[in-house]
Amino acid sequence: MLTILGFAMIATFLVLIMLKKMSPISALVLIPALFCVFVGKGAELGDYVIDGVTGLAPTAAMLMFAIVYFGVMIDVGLFDPIVRGILGFCKADPMRIVVGTAVLAAIVSLDGDGSTTFMITVSAMYPLYKRLRMSLVVMTGVAAMANGVMNTLPWGGPTARAATALKVDAGDIFVPMIPALAMGLVFVLALAYVLGRRERRRLGVLTLDEALVEETETVLVGAGAGAVAGADAGTRSSGGAGSGTDASRAEPAPGGDGFQGLDPHRPTLRPRLYWFNALLTVGLMTAMIMELLPIPVLFLLGAALALAVNFPHMPDQKARIAAHAENVLNVSGMVFAAAVFTGVLQGTGMVDHMADWLVGNIPDGMGPHMALVTGVLSIPLTYFMSNDGFYFGILPVLAEAGQAHGVSSLEIARASIVGQPLHMSSPLVPAVYVLVGMAKVEFGDHTRFVVKWAALTSLVVLGAGLVFGTV
Repeated sequence: MLTILGFAMIATFLVLIMLKKMSPISALVLIPALFCVFVGKGAELGDYVIDGVTGLAPTAAMLMFAIVYFGVMIDVGLFDPIVRGILGFCKADPMRIVVGTAVLAAIVSLDGDGSTTFMITVSAMYPLYKRLRMSLVVMTGVAAMANGVMNTLPWGGPTARAATALKVDAGDIFVPMIPALAMGLVFVLALAYVLGRRERRRLGVLTLDEALVEETETVLVGAGAGAVAGADAGTRSSGGAGSGTDASRAEPAPGGDGFQGLDPHRPTLRPRLYWFNALLTVGLMTAMIMELLPIPVLFLLGAALALAVNFPHMPDQKARIAAHAENVLNVSGMVFAAAVFTGVLQGTGMVDHMADWLVGNIPDGMGPHMALVTGVLSIPLTYFMSNDGFYFGILPVLAEAGQAHGVSSLEIARASIVGQPLHMSSPLVPAVYVLVGMAKVEFGDHTRFVVKWAALTSLVVLGAGLVFGTV
């Protein structure tokens, strides 16, 4: 019974948000609360929610201060050279812009944190997509898939979890999978090229002057209310890359001096502090990788230091915090809402019954092919549950079944990471709310667009792993 209710709860949630019948926050809270009553454990809902919130509180804190930190870094101009470099490559060609999105997301993903990747990628690319009237779900989809492939780095999370759960070395999991993961990244780049060509056919190739938009405000994703004033998120994000509606061509801005992604004259720039901010960011990323302190603490310290040095006057600090408050509230609110969903799933035991049912229905004849089975199961399971639930709850069971048929734990561990391209768009991943929130894209639109392509990317990685003999 719990198995059926668990799948029904997840299906109800996905259907409602994809049909836009409920907002993600409302669905994340109300749907699990209703199913908790169906299970007969309504009286324990409070305990489940508190447990879920307690588990996700460090993540929410990390996201809150990370948004403030990177928002300040964007304000002061740290990423302007990256934006100018991308602009130089992309010009006003939609195909180059989509490929540039994939490349940028993959490069920034080297720090191992999805939220950081999405904040930097969206901040750099959003002005281009907005001004050329390109499909924003293409941007969010490509960024999520590129980050999903790179999320398999040993310090990214899934590989470390698999190594811990099966008591193997993370390097022994990751290094042999590099060729297969490289094929996955090549597939994402090829897909970005195809989607970009589709956008090019829809919009054409504009000149820089044609691409300019009549707007006077600074185009800064994450700069708070007013940064994207006058634009309707639902209209911009509805429809995928193949939308048949032609976007209107933008007229040149009067007196415009070129195609800018970020306003080069904004008053928050701090060119004299550029190297301080660069070293601070590199130091922060290094401390994260070396795990010198918990990530929430690092971002808390980094945000406080960045504000104090770049904006020493109290009114300026308040203004920067207020500018990014909308994004902080949206993302942290979504994380705590997701805590209700995960708390009910785990507290009622639905997730355990779902896992047992799936593992129990594996045919005996598939025993010698448990690595392949693990790879296939990792695609939906890491989408419908947290990485912790999959790697610490289900993976050991799969590994034990594999060992009984002569399949090594390392093969099982390698196969378990192939579902990450789809996992990064899971409604249970806090970083995806940073992505869609900053891009002003409806979560349902993003889901409808990305699921098929991300699942295909995962299958490409799995197929390549089989071909190269690592799975």
